Amino acid sequence: MNQHQLAETAQALVAPGRGILAADESSSTIAKRFTAIGVESTAESRRDYRELLFRATNAMQRYISGVILYDETIRQKAVDGTPLVTLIEKAGSIPGIKVDLGAKPLPGFPGETITEGLDGLAGRLKDYYGLGARFAKWRAVIDIAEGIPSRGAILANAEALARYAALCQEANIVPIVEPEVLMDGNHSLDRCYEVSEAVLRTVFAALYDLRVFLEGIVLKPNMVVPGMKSGRPASPAEVAAATVRLFKNAVPVAVPGIAFLSGGQSDFDATANLDAIARAAPPWAVTFSYGRALQAAPQKAWSGKAANVAAAQAAFAHRAQMNSLAALGQWSETLEKAAA
Repeated sequence: MNQHQLAETAQALVAPGRGILAADESSSTIAKRFTAIGVESTAESRRDYRELLFRATNAMQRYISGVILYDETIRQKAVDGTPLVTLIEKAGSIPGIKVDLGAKPLPGFPGETITEGLDGLAGRLKDYYGLGARFAKWRAVIDIAEGIPSRGAILANAEALARYAALCQEANIVPIVEPEVLMDGNHSLDRCYEVSEAVLRTVFAALYDLRVFLEGIVLKPNMVVPGMKSGRPASPAEVAAATVRLFKNAVPVAVPGIAFLSGGQSDFDATANLDAIARAAPPWAVTFSYGRALQAAPQKAWSGKAANVAAAQAAFAHRAQMNSLAALGQWSETLEKAAA
């Protein structure tokens, strides 16, 4: 393990005003999103779409620190034969890779899941490093509903995250540690806080037990928000106050940065809430690691047509710029409307 390299990469991923593009949708997930814009999902159409993002030079160079890729994408080449990983590197961004195999039902725990993918992971990480990946992602999924999450499910997912993180660091790959408490459901903001705190405390205890080098990870958590079905929306100020309080109580200062997931929030809400969190001046670098909140607009603008590539790149650049400003605590609703 090269701790200096790990720390340097982790710090680069959360550099001021830059964030992570999560372009790691599985083939089935991106097929659903392509269906919504009337595009057939093929290896070629998926390549064309991701290539237009990686060739959006202004957005990539100024606002994107790293890109999380799917197994198919890290092996693909652009139309001109250039590996997509090379396009990312030339833009000054760091290639990353999703390594988990998805959340599956946890035996004995109805309604709860465990993320799989540890078997053979050491060998896969070695291969991914050779393909250019310098960081990885593993997502644990924690739902909130009647009687859940259970302590057993939280422990099982925390232990899997810690084993993944340790394996990554042995391969000199920075692990993004992603314990996502879902925002589905009708729970309150306070209930989200309670569950998120239990999850984060358990995750960091597991990381400590497995001797994970905290200066060489990036945390990718949910914000503290009420459930989408609660009917009780929270303001950005309320989200920020609860989120920053949570991290001060549960996240070691040794962690170099926090790259928030959007978790199904709208583009606007994900940006506004990130801005409010940054303005609260937490003791970590904060930024974004967004998928839908960066890609929904360019996907719609593109709609599978070569003539729309420039418009899609402009939409991507706009969302990346707004989130860059938010990560610096410099975004405003007025600025958003003026730049649109």
